[in-house]
Amino acid sequence: MDVHQQHTIQQPETPERNEAARRSTLVSVCVNIVLSTVQILAGLFSSSQGLIADGFHSLSDLVADFVVLLANRQSKKAADEDHQYGHLRYENAASLLLGMLLLAVSVGMLYSAVMKIQDPKHIPRVHMIALWVALFGLVAKESLFRYMLAIAERIRSSMLIANAWHARSDAASSLVVAIGIGGNLMGYSLLDPIAAFIVGIMIGRMGWTFAWDAMSDLMDRAVSREEYESISSTLKNTPGVLGLHDMRTRKVGDLIIVDVHLELDGNLSVVQGHHIASEASERVMREHPVLNVMTHVDPVLNGVVLED
Repeated sequence: MDVHQQHTIQQPETPERNEAARRSTLVSVCVNIVLSTVQILAGLFSSSQGLIADGFHSLSDLVADFVVLLANRQSKKAADEDHQYGHLRYENAASLLLGMLLLAVSVGMLYSAVMKIQDPKHIPRVHMIALWVALFGLVAKESLFRYMLAIAERIRSSMLIANAWHARSDAASSLVVAIGIGGNLMGYSLLDPIAAFIVGIMIGRMGWTFAWDAMSDLMDRAVSREEYESISSTLKNTPGVLGLHDMRTRKVGDLIIVDVHLELDGNLSVVQGHHIASEASERVMREHPVLNVMTHVDPVLNGVVLED
């Protein structure tokens, strides 16, 4: 008995998941429109480089939000002839774009800050309004982060989790900017561009993390060791499965594709082996975020596995 079986679940229609993603991203769009406008205008008025940098960071979030909205729309498309596993990797691609966007913002902020630090004589004293706007931005971004992360974890979307942590990076940057502005108001003028420099490093680090993780998933990165062992245990606990080997996994969006060789009693009929393999695959897809399971059945005779 040597049978290959492919068990696939159609990409599930999840209108609640898609609506939650769309709603949270639209909230982020509205918040960032207000913040970027207020921060940039207040930064220009108060002569605060840190606040201007934070404003452009918020503006970059608008681009990121539109990328997420586009990816969310595209990834929910059903499988077709050209994309037989669905369009879930739009989410991985969106996370990669988010990471690259953060890296680009980081480079611009670092360059501007270094230019100011090299010429401290021309660093102006900022106006008090800059501090109030920075504190307002800090509260708004931290609240947005907590709101978006709660939704992202509930619907289990890595793309939305990445966007939520993007908002947290904004909150952290606003905190640093507030400290820098406070220092400038106390007479330490260098603290404003230094704050902008620190924010640039923080944004760059997070951008690299997102881009690298997304690139790894697009290159068929396997699941974690814990998830691998959990899927393996589910297969082994299926009645009739004597063992397994050569199990491989790869990520597609937030779901997983599994290839595995199942070891079954060689005296079973093809129909019996088919039923056992089907049951094993259905268990995995019920209990784990698995999109597709490809099984290869290897018979076991007298305790010996007969492989290809």
